Amino acid sequence: MKNDRRRFLITGISMGAAPWLAITPLVIAGEEASDKERTNEPTDEGISAPEDLMREHGVLNRVLLIYEEGLRRLRAKESVPPEVFHKPATLIRKFVEDYHERNEENFIFPEFEKQKQHSELVRTLRQQHEAGRKLTDVVLRNATGDHVKPDSRQEIIRGCDAFIRMYRPHEAREDTVLFPALYKLISTKQIAELGEQFEVKEHQLLGSEGFEKAVDEVAAVEKQLGIYDLSKFTPKF
Repeated sequence: MKNDRRRFLITGISMGAAPWLAITPLVIAGEEASDKERTNEPTDEGISAPEDLMREHGVLNRVLLIYEEGLRRLRAKESVPPEVFHKPATLIRKFVEDYHERNEENFIFPEFEKQKQHSELVRTLRQQHEAGRKLTDVVLRNATGDHVKPDSRQEIIRGCDAFIRMYRPHEAREDTVLFPALYKLISTKQIAELGEQFEVKEHQLLGSEGFEKAVDEVAAVEKQLGIYDLSKFTPKF
């Protein structure tokens, strides 16, 4: 069918049917669009739901770096304003726990639970989400005022240390085991529907450009701490 249609177009042009020149690109573009729809890869309009979750892990990872720098300064007895911990903890609460993790709990985990796939992993991930929220409570409760009080210092260190230790393997296991397995568990159409549901939730909870705003918030704290410049992490030889 496709070859016949192209042969017809070429024949028409060679016979002087100039109007066909105007619509030929549209016909071919339509064919290319149909080809894209038949693949499992996301179109140029967006990324798939699992890939969306993975890039959100990038925001989480940058917060962990902020926590680490804040902890380094606390242990070195340097002056650290509480907002260095409170701002990223607030972002964790809003972007990671109330949005990102709720999407996992409401849309991703149930697919594995229904089909009894990676059941133990999903159970552990759910437990760690709950533990993470309690640790964020610890940080938010103690990182207040104009300076970190002596009795709050150890609580912040304890909360951030435990949070970092848990979430590094947590997100790594999701990225390398759970999310890739989702492509084998549900159809391409269902993957696309998940992406649409995520977008609706993002607009409801975070407004437009929720991801971009989260990245900007992280970058602002990184600049405040002097760790925004990526080259600072390059070892000197």
